[in-house]
Amino acid sequence: MVLVLNKPAGMPVHSVAGGKSLHLSQLLYAWQYGLKQPPLLAHRLDRDTSGCLILARHRQAMIRMTELFATRQVEKCYWAVLDGVPATESGTIDAPLVDMKRPGGVTVRLARPDDGDEALEAVTEWRVLAVQDRRTWIEFRPRTGRSHQLRVHAASVLGCPIVGDRLYGRHEAAGLHLHARSVSFAPRANKPPLEINAPVPDGLAEVLARFPYVPSPD
Repeated sequence: MVLVLNKPAGMPVHSVAGGKSLHLSQLLYAWQYGLKQPPLLAHRLDRDTSGCLILARHRQAMIRMTELFATRQVEKCYWAVLDGVPATESGTIDAPLVDMKRPGGVTVRLARPDDGDEALEAVTEWRVLAVQDRRTWIEFRPRTGRSHQLRVHAASVLGCPIVGDRLYGRHEAAGLHLHARSVSFAPRANKPPLEINAPVPDGLAEVLARFPYVPSPD
């Protein structure tokens, strides 16, 4: 019913306005595996984010995944490195967001009281895994799936942008330090949930190795 890819950082999942570069949607035929149609994107990841990306193999699977996302039955875990150290070790951010159109894409900001219906619910649970040299290895568990949610919550609420975030922080040659580490969901209602972990890309793995924290080997 589903496939989960470990998407590389730097590859967009779909075409953007005015963009001519290769995107993942053009390659989905490679994962048909005998079906008449290529799989469908069940959700999105930012171009510069690596990690777990769920594909629905056919329309019925897409209906199921849409239902799971709509009812918040897909557990997502992200690892990131922040530029700075949050004031506490864990918490829940409940801060609505507003999409702002710009040439070539979208930026997002925190909602203001006068934004009305433009303000979209955005909730993120987080906890610090380790701190080293004024940088923080953090785990995010978003409860909603807004565009740039983790990036804006990190920069505008925690006051610590994700390292390499060229929109909400400072660009670095190593790129955005954000990885969709795992997803957990039940493709069929009568089956137990699956949990899929995406290996961390080499560059980010080297950065995480400097922190005084060793996660489980799964």
